[in-house]
Amino acid sequence: MSTGRHYQNAYVTRDVDKAVAGFRQYADLRALMEFEVPVQIWTPQGEGRGVQKLAFAWVGDLNYELIEPKEGDVLALYRDALPADDSLTFHHVCHVVDDFDALMARVETQPFPIVLKGGTPCMLEFVYVDTRSWLGHYTEYVWMVPERWAAMGGR
Repeated sequence: MSTGRHYQNAYVTRDVDKAVAGFRQYADLRALMEFEVPVQIWTPQGEGRGVQKLAFAWVGDLNYELIEPKEGDVLALYRDALPADDSLTFHHVCHVVDDFDALMARVETQPFPIVLKGGTPCMLEFVYVDTRSWLGHYTEYVWMVPERWAAMGGR
């Protein structure tokens, strides 16, 4: 399943600071945001809280999300994909959608299982679908209010 507007390629790493240094050196950055954030998420194994160190590197209108899982068993989706060293490993693409309820209704009719979901109702909601059997990677879908999109660097 592929719908919405692709705007992000996401990578996991053991060292976000090193990854950010690479983007500063080799990319024409339009914007860069870095933060460490706790998130409440659902996975098929249960609900829980995890902490991630994140960076959003914008090159034109393409966002590169750099993810360093810090703590929490619910972050196994990222931790299991980490490389042995501190390099970057491609993890998923993300598409922004206009109607999250319509997206979820469509996701439920597809053969690809939901492996992660979370967000803040009425502000930002996301879901990861396991499209590895089709595309070789996960696909994330996100909906957010226009103010949140702008605050994240979207235009």
